[in-house]
Formats: sequence, structure tokens, C-alpha cells
Amino acid sequence: MEGLSNEDLSWHPPGKWCAAEVLEHLYLTYTGTVKGFERVLAGGKPIVHPATLGQRCRSLVVVGLGYMPAGRKSPSGAQPRGVPGEKIRAEISAKIAALDEIIARSEQSFGGRAKLLDHPILGPLTAAQWRKFHLVHGLHHVKQLGRLRRRREQERAIRLEPDLS
Repeated sequence: MEGLSNEDLSWHPPGKWCAAEVLEHLYLTYTGTVKGFERVLAGGKPIVHPATLGQRCRSLVVVGLGYMPAGRKSPSGAQPRGVPGEKIRAEISAKIAALDEIIARSEQSFGGRAKLLDHPILGPLTAAQWRKFHLVHGLHHVKQLGRLRRRREQERAIRLEPDLS
């Protein structure tokens, strides 16, 4: 986000998310995970279901291998809704800290080996797996933000070139 104006945050290539939407998506995933872990702690037990074969495979790829496949549609609860970029910019660091804190509390309460909460795509995950998911997912979107920044800078440079005709 460093050095990006609100105009830069809202710029996007046709059919793609802008940087503000990518950041909002990340913010919503952090918020959703925090809410899920709040339910786990309030209920006094993990909220998990048996993993399907597909979830185990996806979890192996993302959490085990650290690879986030591109092109997957975001779950509806994590799709951008138009939260102002200023709000995301102001709150995302605190949301990451809250996420880290509640995962640590849950891990302390239920142990490091316990599956604590279902991920909508990957199925039940331990605290360490939730941390790894958010790391891999975040790095995937950092690359996306870098590509958006470069494309925005290229577009700006083209617009500023003197007309040579």
C-alpha cells in the first residue's frame, strides 16, 4: 500500500480486481477467520467436520506445499463489497494482529494438534495450518498487488509519453 494514492488503489485492468478490492478481500478473510475462532472459543470446542478427499488434496497443495492456485473464485463471504480503501488501509494491520492473537489463544486452549475450525475450501485446519494458509494466501495476493502496481505505472508512463506523431 506504501506510496499508493486512493486513485491508484481503485485502478484496475478490465475484468480484474483493483488493489483496494484485493486488500478488502484479504481483510474479509482475516475478519471471517477471527469470527470463526471467536465461535470456537465461545463454544468451548473446535468447529470441524470430517475432511473430504477434495479438501485434503486442496489442503495438501496450499498448506503442505505452500502453493495457492490462481483463478479460483473467492467464497462469497470474502468477495469485495466496496469497503472504502481508507478503512482497509487504517484497519488491516490491527486485523492481522487480532487474527494472530485469537489463533494463539485457540491453540493454547485446544492444543497444537487439534483441528480447530473448518476452512470453506480446505476443510478442518489446526492453528499452524491456519497461519500457513493466511501466509500463502497473503503472499499470493502480494504478487497480484505487485502486478497491479507495475501495470498502473506502465499505463501512467504511456499517458505521459510525448506525442511523437
